[in-house]
Amino acid sequence: MTGTSATSCVAIVVAAGRGSRAGGPLPKQYQQMGGEPVLRRTLRLFCEHPAVTAVLAVIHSDDSGLFADAAEGLPKILAPVSGGATRQDSVRAGLEALAGVDAPAVVLVHDAARPYATPDLISRAIAAAGNGDAAIPVLAVTDTVKRVDATGVVAETLDRAVLRAVQTPQAFRYAPLVAAHRAAADSGVTTLSDDASVMEWAGHRVATFAGETGNIKLTTAEDMSRAAATFSELPDVRTGTGFDVHAFGPGDHVMLGGVAVPHGFGLVGHSDADVGLHALTDALLGALCDGDIGAHFPPSDPQWKGASSDRFLAHAVDKVKARGGRIAHLDLTLICEAPKVGPHRDAIRAEIARITGVPVARISVKATTTEKLGFTGRREGIAAMASATIRLPAGEEI
Repeated sequence: MTGTSATSCVAIVVAAGRGSRAGGPLPKQYQQMGGEPVLRRTLRLFCEHPAVTAVLAVIHSDDSGLFADAAEGLPKILAPVSGGATRQDSVRAGLEALAGVDAPAVVLVHDAARPYATPDLISRAIAAAGNGDAAIPVLAVTDTVKRVDATGVVAETLDRAVLRAVQTPQAFRYAPLVAAHRAAADSGVTTLSDDASVMEWAGHRVATFAGETGNIKLTTAEDMSRAAATFSELPDVRTGTGFDVHAFGPGDHVMLGGVAVPHGFGLVGHSDADVGLHALTDALLGALCDGDIGAHFPPSDPQWKGASSDRFLAHAVDKVKARGGRIAHLDLTLICEAPKVGPHRDAIRAEIARITGVPVARISVKATTTEKLGFTGRREGIAAMASATIRLPAGEEI
């Protein structure tokens, strides 16, 4: 393969299954969710993560056309490989496709039917892989769990304090994982249920890190119906706008959309004066009809002096969630003669995605000038305009 390096991280998305329990005319990973295939949503999570170098899908040999449609236009996508009879076989096929002088340092293995993972979870997985050969996301088990015998009679009540539910993406150093898979195959061991089990079988220590309750796996027809309903049960579409201005002052950088951009001046404000995040915060609050940023974070309150503006935006996001809503789209326009925004656009989009939990594909960042007119044209400061589209439940009221 080409396009990776010794320090790269490749995500392997396992999409070779038939998903018969989900019902429907297509395998579950190709069924529509919110107007696009489930697989596309899953692939995009990794394609848009700045620390993921490339994305490799392992697909069924009959699904090349479906995959091409699902992956069309996405960056970082490698040519897919065909899977095997079991999940273990499929992952090994993906690992072997990455072998060679350009093999990655780290691989993430993720189920195609988990489209709700967040960029933060991917970041935690990559960080965990840097501390050992294997790490998996887990959740504490909250229900009582019992072991039953072949007749369905309870044989034992297990101690849930030591039990964990396992998710993906699972994170590994590439070399130990591919070696473990090869050894298992050579030994005729073919029924291990996940890659952590392969590493356990090979004698490796498997660490854990925090998973996400929202990172569910779509398995049954009920799961698919529930996923589709998340897009139809929020019919109240609202749009809010925000505007903010800050003047230049002493400093060597400006905060724009959560990113420190080098500049000959700073921005003057009670907080960190991030015009982009302030405008986005006001846009979300406007869509909720819930006042403005000054009402929630008064400049007269000393606790907000020098505060990082990601706190303000996260607060507005929590307000949307508290009302049972979801953010559909964010659009930010930065207005200034300098600094140049273009080189930092992707970093700003990624940071806004991190703060809000909104996919990067639903975040727009643009920049313009006022053709040297007005205070921005005179390079006295920076302005920002933003709009936010949210969806709320039907009949939701303040």
